[in-house]
Amino acid sequence: LACFLTFTPISSLGKEVTASSRHYVDRLFDPDPQKVLQGVIDMKNAVIGNNKQKANLIVLGAVPRLLYLLQQETSSTELKTECAVVLGSLAMGTENNVKSLLDCHIIPALLQGLLSPDLKFIEACLRCLRTIFTSPVTPEELLYTDATVIPHLMALLSRSRYTQEYICQIFSHCCKGPDHQTILFNHGAVQNIAHLLTSASYKVRMQALKCFSVLAFENPQVSMTLVNVLVDGELLPQIFVKMLQRDKPIEMQLTSAKCLTYMCRAGAIRTDDNCIVLKTLPCLVRMCSKERLLEERVEGAETLAYLIEPDVELQRIASITDHLIAMLADYFKYPSSVSAITDIKRLDHDLKHAHELRQAAFKLYASLGANDEDIRKKPILESGAVELLCGLTQSENPALRVNGIWALMNMAFQAEQKIKADILRSLSTEQLFRLLSDSDLNVLMKTLGLLRNLLSTRPHIDKIMSTHGKQIMQAVTLILEGEHNIEVKEQTLCILANIADGTTAKELIMTNDDILQKIKYYMGHSHVKLQLAAMFCISNLIWNEEEGSQERQDKLRDMGIVDILHKLSQSPDSNLCDK
Repeated sequence: LACFLTFTPISSLGKEVTASSRHYVDRLFDPDPQKVLQGVIDMKNAVIGNNKQKANLIVLGAVPRLLYLLQQETSSTELKTECAVVLGSLAMGTENNVKSLLDCHIIPALLQGLLSPDLKFIEACLRCLRTIFTSPVTPEELLYTDATVIPHLMALLSRSRYTQEYICQIFSHCCKGPDHQTILFNHGAVQNIAHLLTSASYKVRMQALKCFSVLAFENPQVSMTLVNVLVDGELLPQIFVKMLQRDKPIEMQLTSAKCLTYMCRAGAIRTDDNCIVLKTLPCLVRMCSKERLLEERVEGAETLAYLIEPDVELQRIASITDHLIAMLADYFKYPSSVSAITDIKRLDHDLKHAHELRQAAFKLYASLGANDEDIRKKPILESGAVELLCGLTQSENPALRVNGIWALMNMAFQAEQKIKADILRSLSTEQLFRLLSDSDLNVLMKTLGLLRNLLSTRPHIDKIMSTHGKQIMQAVTLILEGEHNIEVKEQTLCILANIADGTTAKELIMTNDDILQKIKYYMGHSHVKLQLAAMFCISNLIWNEEEGSQERQDKLRDMGIVDILHKLSQSPDSNLCDK
C-alpha cells in the first residue's frame, strides 16, 4: 500500500497522465480474470519503446498491482508470465523507472517467482531480474541477501539457453570483489558455467565468458582452478585462446583476452607462456588500433597495461608489436576529423568520452615504461610523449593529472640524465611546484614520487640541484611545515635523503639551518616511518668516506643529533634501533 501511495499524486500530474494510461491501470482491477489478462497484454504492447507511457503507468500505480497479480496463487501462469514481461519492459526505461520498481520490492517478488515449475514464467522473471540487476542504480548486494538464491540460480542454469544467458549476465554484473567471487565459487560457479562456453548459442557463450572474467579478476583461487578445468576434453585456457582468434567477434576476443590476462596476473599462467606472448598480448594490441570503436580501444589499452605492468619482457614485446606506440599517440588526437565518423550519434558519444581514451593511453604508457630504460627511450620519447604528458598534468580533470604525473614518474625511474632533463624542461619548475601544492592527494604523492626519481644517482642529483636547488628546497620546506599526512611527509623526507646523497647537493642541506632543524624534529617524531626517513637523511650527510664529513658531523653533533641517536638506540622498534 505504501508503494502504491507513493506513486499516485494524480492531481499533480496535469497533462502528463493521459486518460488512456489510467484506463490501462483500471483494467488490472477488473473482476473478470480474462479481462485482466487482456489488460496486461494490451499494456505490454502499449509500453514497448514508449518511455513516457512507462513513466505514466508507474506514477498511476501499475507496479504494485502487477506485482500483486504476479504473486497471487489464484493468478493463471499465463497472467503471471505477462505481468513479469510488462515489469521487465518498464525496467528497460529510465533509471528512475528502475528505482520505482526497487522501491516496490520487485526483486524478492521475482526471486519468489523462480520457484515456479513453469519454465516460461521462470524465463520471464529472469529476464526482468537481468534488466534490473544490470542497471547502475541497483545494489548488487540484493542478489546475496537470501542465501538460498545463488544455489537455486545454479540449479536453474540447466533449464534452457535463456536461463543460462540471463543467469550468467546477472552473475557477471553482480560479482563485485572477492566476497562475491567466493560466494559464487563456493556454490560451484566454475563447474556449472564452464560447459556453457561450448553452447550452440553465441549469447550464452559470451555471457559465460564474461562470468569467468569477473570471477578470475585478482583471484588466485579461482584462476588456479580455471587452469585445470576440462570442457569436452579441452583445457579452459585453450578454449579461451580459440575465442580470441581474429575470426571471432571483437567482444569475444576482448573478453577472452581479459580472462587470460587475469589468470596470468593471478599467477595461474606464466608470463612467458605462449598463450600470453603469442595470443593474448597481440590480441590486446590489435584492440588499440584506430579501426576499433572507442570503447574497444579503451578496454584493450587498459587490459594490456594491466597484463604487462609487472613484467619487463612483456613490456619489451608489447613495445615492438604492431606499431603500438604510434597507435597510442593517436589516442590523444581523437577524433581527428569529423568526416571519419559518419554516424553523428557515435561522434557525439565519442567526443564526450574522448578523455577515457587519453586516460587508457596514460595507463599503458606508464606500464610500458615502468621497468626498462630502453623502452622508455624507444617510441615513448620519440613519439613526443613527454611533452604530451607534461601538458596533461595541467588538465582540470584530477584523474588526468594523476595519470599524467604517474606516467612521468615511471619514465623518470632509473632514467638517464637526458630523459630527466627533458622531463624537467617540458614540465617547468613552475608547474612542478603547482603540482606540489595540488589539492588532490594522489597528484601530490605522484609528484613527490617523480621528484624522488629525478633526484637519484649522484651526478643527476648534483646536476638538478645546481640548477633547481633553491626552488626544490623551498618546496620541501613548505611541505614539511604544512598540514600533510604521514605518507606525504615520509616521501618528502626521502627526497631530502636523496639530496643528502649528492656530492655537492648535500651542502644545500648543511647550509640551511631551517631544514636541519626540521630533520632533527622528525627524528623525535612519534611516527616510526618519519623517524626512519629523517635518520636516512642524517646517515647520508655523515658518511665517513666523503669529503667534508668531519665538519658535517661536528655541526650535527653541536645541534644535539648524537643525543637523539643515543635515545633512539634504546627504541623498542628494531628497525629504528638498528638504524
